[in-house]
Amino acid sequence: MSSFLSRRRVLTTGAGAALGLGAVGATTTSASAAPARHTSGPEETRTLDELYQAALKEGGKLVIYAGGDTPTQQDGTKAAFKARFPDIDLTLIVDYSKYHDVRVDNQFATDTLVPDVVQLQTLQDFVRWNRQGRLLRYKPAGFSELHHGFKDPQGAWVAISVIAFSFLYGTAAVGSDAPTSPLDLVDPKWKGKIASSYPHDDDAVLYLYSLYVQKYGWEWVAKLAAQDVRFARGSNTPGEAVRGGQKAIGIGTSGSAVPSSTSPTKSVIVDGHPFMAWGQRAAVLKQAAHPTAAKLYLNWQLSPEVQQRAFNGWSVRTDITPAAGLKPVWEYPDAHVDGFPEFMADRAEVERLKQTFALYFGEVKGDPTPGSLGLHPGA
Repeated sequence: MSSFLSRRRVLTTGAGAALGLGAVGATTTSASAAPARHTSGPEETRTLDELYQAALKEGGKLVIYAGGDTPTQQDGTKAAFKARFPDIDLTLIVDYSKYHDVRVDNQFATDTLVPDVVQLQTLQDFVRWNRQGRLLRYKPAGFSELHHGFKDPQGAWVAISVIAFSFLYGTAAVGSDAPTSPLDLVDPKWKGKIASSYPHDDDAVLYLYSLYVQKYGWEWVAKLAAQDVRFARGSNTPGEAVRGGQKAIGIGTSGSAVPSSTSPTKSVIVDGHPFMAWGQRAAVLKQAAHPTAAKLYLNWQLSPEVQQRAFNGWSVRTDITPAAGLKPVWEYPDAHVDGFPEFMADRAEVERLKQTFALYFGEVKGDPTPGSLGLHPGA
């Protein structure tokens, strides 16, 4: 896990708060703040429309395995892709990344591969699959503009979106007494009013909690365990609990750094206190049945038209200005963008932390929120 760097001012994301975000990260010594590295080898030169026509000649089909929490979580992506390329028969299957990756491994082992593209949170799998020769080395248009930590130099994988986890609260539920940092979450006044995803069920949430441990110690965890937190599977569940009015605060979930003024929730980023962010990786499998359609998808995801619409204001591209005065996510040292890939690579430490958090919070309970999809969904 990466070390903590210098801190500056406190900032809270949300309506009116983005004005203070512009100066954050203006000076940082983080390795992740280095400029994009231009690599050798050609990038895609065909336009999206040219790739579209080539994909139709290939058969016009595309299957994607995407990490996520609910069957409908990628419906917006699917609708936008279909609106732009209506004749592509797109199948997009959402499941926990930790199930998709072993599912793909089993399909490799049994010669029954289904997806053309894998789009997952399990960052370590892309390194392993690349080493095994499973990934197609390909550089979409704009590859040279990607932040250097968001791509394999040879194009084996690229990050297509930035995801950030922190905590959020319901503005109506907390009123003028909003928590301003994770330290406030162990105040007894919030007992019974917090929802969280299990850190020992989702590795990104686990990393967030591990950063809390680094900063505040296990004593903070013990105090949180006494807060009668409602734990559930799926990083979607804390936000749903807050938006639905069941809880005031949600921990271990994504949120927008630039929500609308009418948003019922506010995500919190506090300078000097940890949150976590990463680039969600995607790759074309070398054995893909529809490689041209897969290339079309990567080019579309990385296109300026898509990157400028990122829901949280952050892009994986260095030439896209973040929304509402934000700095690029890699310029926030408290986001630990470099730390998450390192964390995911150390599977022994991940397992130790999972079991330790189970001692504090109890064993994971509940069915998987995407459902049970079996060995070959989308086939």
